[in-house]
Amino acid sequence: MEKENLNCKRTNTKVIAAALIALGIFAAGLALRNGIVKFKSMERIVTVKGLAEKEVPADKVVWRINYSEMGNDILSLYATVEKNNAAIKSYLIENGLDESEIFISSPSLTDQEEAYSYRENKPRFKYSIYSSITIPSKKIDIVRGLTSRIVTDFMKKGVVLNDYAYYDFTGLNEIKPQMIEDATANARASAQKFAEDSHSRIGKIKTASQGQFSIDDLDETTPYIKKVRVVTTIVYYLN
Repeated sequence: MEKENLNCKRTNTKVIAAALIALGIFAAGLALRNGIVKFKSMERIVTVKGLAEKEVPADKVVWRINYSEMGNDILSLYATVEKNNAAIKSYLIENGLDESEIFISSPSLTDQEEAYSYRENKPRFKYSIYSSITIPSKKIDIVRGLTSRIVTDFMKKGVVLNDYAYYDFTGLNEIKPQMIEDATANARASAQKFAEDSHSRIGKIKTASQGQFSIDDLDETTPYIKKVRVVTTIVYYLN
């Protein structure tokens, strides 16, 4: 009888211990869950982007003029190129560009018979010579005016020119601070609207990152007008 009572007490002790352990696990789980919920409630955030754009006139241009001549006599070809280059240089100076802005590259000669030896028919001219002139300048208006007529003016003289002007904007550092301020203000306005819609208030900034500035042509017809763009990403706490 005593042995049975002892076994019964041991069984009851085990049941009580198991119950206490289960209760402890439940309580710990509940506390952990409440802690997570509380933590998440503290992490109410909104991520917004702010865009700033600005149109600016280009302040630098690199203008390239090139042409080619063909013939059978090398000396005659080089003489023609020197004559043409001198005429182009004089034309540019007469129309407002500085001599220091005009860079004439050494002409490049190609033996067409050798280059196209795989063809059955030989080319009409043995040699082709290529000449290039580069004009880096800040005189945007003058270059724009010249690009619209230099090809026609020299075509009348029997010289076929090809040209391309690349316009650039170099004053980014001067407009950066204001553009970043504008982008940040636009981001905050977006966050404010979200907060109002969700019946919240904007808190402190959690993180903020600034995207790279981009400078592009306004469109294909106005490469001398640039569009500067930047996007900022800001994460706000919500209260």
